[in-house]
Amino acid sequence: MTEDVLVVGGGIAGLAQARALALRGVPSTVVERLPAPPEAGFGLNLPANGVRAAAALGVADEVLKAGVPVRRREYRSQSGRLLFAVDEAAFWDGVGPSVCLRRGTLLDILRSALAPDAVRWGRGVVRAEPAGQEVMVDLETGPAQTHGYVIGADGVHSAVRPAVADDEGVRSSAMTAASWRFVVPNPGVDCWTVWSGGIGTLLLIPVDDRHVYGYASSTGGGAPGDDVDWLAATFGAFPEPVRGAVEAALANRRQLAFAPVAEVRVDRWSRHRITLIGDAAHATGPVWAQGAALALEDALVLAGLLSDGSDWAAVGAEFERLRRARVEHVQAATDRMSRLAALPVWLRDLVGPRLGPRAYRSAYGPLRTPITPAPPARSP
Repeated sequence: MTEDVLVVGGGIAGLAQARALALRGVPSTVVERLPAPPEAGFGLNLPANGVRAAAALGVADEVLKAGVPVRRREYRSQSGRLLFAVDEAAFWDGVGPSVCLRRGTLLDILRSALAPDAVRWGRGVVRAEPAGQEVMVDLETGPAQTHGYVIGADGVHSAVRPAVADDEGVRSSAMTAASWRFVVPNPGVDCWTVWSGGIGTLLLIPVDDRHVYGYASSTGGGAPGDDVDWLAATFGAFPEPVRGAVEAALANRRQLAFAPVAEVRVDRWSRHRITLIGDAAHATGPVWAQGAALALEDALVLAGLLSDGSDWAAVGAEFERLRRARVEHVQAATDRMSRLAALPVWLRDLVGPRLGPRAYRSAYGPLRTPITPAPPARSP
């Protein structure tokens, strides 16, 4: 019987998992379908509970240096009227700062914390299944492999998930079925700011000292048009700096990305010696920007369990016991905010100043509490 760990997926969840395991002296190998590391990509908002998890992984300094602190949030109407604001720095005081940075930059930081040969590129997994006291893994190329433990960190359309869950569990986000994303020169935004109208919603966040990350979606369900003309038609009547950001994105259409916004809701995250983490287990619409944060937390908790001498066949169930309530809280908060967004625009603008701050505190309040402590880390 082998006692090695295979991590499937070289994204944020997978790289964080490998780092967390290395800190606890548990060797692992990461396999990733992509042939090489991705480019910088779009922005990623990492609330303070995610930065705290990055600190436990030993990479918080690099993350904060590479990004822009998120100190304030503003929620505005289509006309630009401020509905309410949140002092994010004050809310997260004692936990840490929130930050926005390029997704690819976070991947680079996590990857640089691993051994040079920790990730095997161009190694897609077809399936995983229990095989006695081990796990059999079929790859897209090459012979099948056996491992002592397999961690599915391979995202929404996980190849590992069928070994764990009877239902695929993938559904469209209730807030919006798809989104447009882009990074453009900053048109004058100095904090996390969202403008929401009856048809479309657009979020702009500074991602470095010269650029903003833009996220555009439909408001209250459905999908935005997959033609770039939808952006101009939807946000043409919005005030500056929205119009300027959209015009800059349309002027450089090659860097615009349109993609579905999917969620994963499954009853099981583990079976035998196989466990799902991150989006493979619980992808959630980006209402509260918890995708990366929960993935980092997942990695820390699972690494602690695998390193403390527990029976590996029982680790998955304990991982679910420790993580399920926190994840379901985020899912429920996402659903509530999606229902608020679906209100008629006049009613949403009327009740937003009262319900919005309450929703923020309700969603993030429990996340101020640290995750279940893991065993002390050892030097890699």
